[in-house]
Amino acid sequence: MTMPKTTMRTPTVEDTTVTRDAEVWLDRLDPTAVPAEDPDDLRRIGLAQRDIETAETELHKAVAASRAAGRSWAQIGMVLGVTRQSAQERFGRGQAITN
Repeated sequence: MTMPKTTMRTPTVEDTTVTRDAEVWLDRLDPTAVPAEDPDDLRRIGLAQRDIETAETELHKAVAASRAAGRSWAQIGMVLGVTRQSAQERFGRGQAITN
């Protein structure tokens, strides 16, 4: 059985806003007033999502710098463990870098 290929989408400003809103909401929870479970597990999800967004942005910048330094798509693809074509489709022209 072949697993479906997952694709990473470039984080948007909206994603960052939603993550920030969730953090604010979690900070405002008062466990003495609202019988709730410890939100640390949910906070970890939000932090992990933010780390992914930061890493994706850095990866796009690193690929752009490698291209500016004259590296080929084949070299970049080799480092990423994907084909030249896959690297170019993901990071080539027209792919927005946020932040």
